Amino acid sequence: MNKTLTSTTALATALALAGPPAFADMEAARGFLDEGIERSALSREAQEAEMQWFVDAAEPYQGMEINVVSETIATHEYESQVLAPAFTAITGIEVTHDLIGEGDVVERLQTQMQTGENVYDMYVNDADLIGTHWRYQQARNLTDWMAGEGAAVTSPTLDLGDFIGTDSATGPDGKLYQLPVQQFANLYWFRHDWFTDPEIMAEFEGEYGYELGVPVNWSAYEDIAAFFTGREIDGQNIYGNMDYGRRHPSLGWRFTDAWMSMAGMGDKGLPNGVPVDEWGIRVNDDYQPVGSCMARGGATNSPAAVYAIDKYVEWLENYAPPSAPGMTFSEAGPVPGQGAIAQQMFMYTTFVASLVNPELPVMNEDGTPKWRLAPSPHGAYWQEGMKVGYQDVGSATLMKSTPVDRAQAAWLYAQFITSKTVDVEKSHYGLTFIRDSTLEHESFTERAPRLGGLVEFYRSPARENWTDTGFNVPDYPRLAQLWWQNIGDASSGAKTPKEALDALCEQQEEVMARLERAGVQGEIGPNLNEERDPDYWLGQPGAPKPALDNEDPEPVTIAYDELIKSWQ
Repeated sequence: MNKTLTSTTALATALALAGPPAFADMEAARGFLDEGIERSALSREAQEAEMQWFVDAAEPYQGMEINVVSETIATHEYESQVLAPAFTAITGIEVTHDLIGEGDVVERLQTQMQTGENVYDMYVNDADLIGTHWRYQQARNLTDWMAGEGAAVTSPTLDLGDFIGTDSATGPDGKLYQLPVQQFANLYWFRHDWFTDPEIMAEFEGEYGYELGVPVNWSAYEDIAAFFTGREIDGQNIYGNMDYGRRHPSLGWRFTDAWMSMAGMGDKGLPNGVPVDEWGIRVNDDYQPVGSCMARGGATNSPAAVYAIDKYVEWLENYAPPSAPGMTFSEAGPVPGQGAIAQQMFMYTTFVASLVNPELPVMNEDGTPKWRLAPSPHGAYWQEGMKVGYQDVGSATLMKSTPVDRAQAAWLYAQFITSKTVDVEKSHYGLTFIRDSTLEHESFTERAPRLGGLVEFYRSPARENWTDTGFNVPDYPRLAQLWWQNIGDASSGAKTPKEALDALCEQQEEVMARLERAGVQGEIGPNLNEERDPDYWLGQPGAPKPALDNEDPEPVTIAYDELIKSWQ
């Protein structure tokens, strides 16, 4: 893996230093295939045919310089450092692929939406913004684009049916607004070696009266967190939970990325709760947002939401390392790999690539991990039929404010970095799968035992129950920033969870009210309900749900081997 990346990077750098060719031809493409593509879903002949199409399609755009931006994760590092220079050498289109924080990506996109100025020619931003793009109609819908202005630059081998995440990037109008570039889920992570150690298992069962295993509900997760915290294993002080709590934009994702639905706050329905989603936003039959607070039929400040934040704060304080409350998403991600964490409820699988380093204490000498991945347990308010986790679908997005020729050149780049020629190789580096043909490639069958259940999860139908933010959120950039600011008040202790959530839902409704008054989203924008006694809504079926008499039901666990069988 590292050797392949090194040689590919060296080739791409050499090609980039040589500058764009005077005219695009296949010489650079063949060099790239020789040195950079060890594994592919396509035969060499088919790879060359696909590259020849890029050479030909790019001819009108040679010498053009385009700018692309994405968040900083391993997959996008590979694209920026390896694929962008190769694309430049092969096509003559010079790509600058910037890597910045996810919050900064959203901020730049918001600036382009507000000003109409072309900040970037393409954004790789989460399909969480599908509700935003569908309502504002400032992003080119790719369905019409591929049949119109983008037809001549749409690859015959794109094969949209091979992508596993296009549903997340498709609006209620049936149009595809974004093309998946990388995809990862939130799953439960645990030390399989400790959970199957006979002495540890016997001690746990003796103390709690049931078998140590993968927790199915939050009650079991809490017991396991308490059991491991403070114990010494392999000379290290162990913690039973890992999380983060710094007042930072990434703290917002921690909750909007389905934590509340995992607790059971919203309604049943896939890909998102209907009519109340995992942000607690209620919509009417026309997908118009009508409320966030219970007084308007929302659930953001409901008993289930308060329970969700209560548990997060309690576990962060009692079972996580003392440094965790001051960490961000990127700082907390590698910590389980250091060997002192027994389990983590909420592991973004984009970190798997960094957790399989053979030098880490969580890896065996034979290259297999001491850890495993499993579905995250659900909270007391969760019901069968609700979404059970989050799926990040980072997707190529073309804004209408980008000039047509620049959008066409950027669309070529989007297809290059997701092409069947390169996708298997890219996926081995970043482990963020977007294509079925990649998932079924024999190299991942061979590598699966060294990835702790990741391949098994993505090959199973279970992956369909992990989804991104849906249509209910009318303006992701404006609303997302409210989450980290208010949850930060709860995680720091400045406010109680109820106080923080009351403020959050009120602020969400203030934004939606401004959108309603402005009429900028037309007939699919917010149309807030009149306020009424929350008891009215608590008495209706579904969310918001009344407080349970018992928020700590009987704990349930399952043996990991049985779980894997259910995925198969």
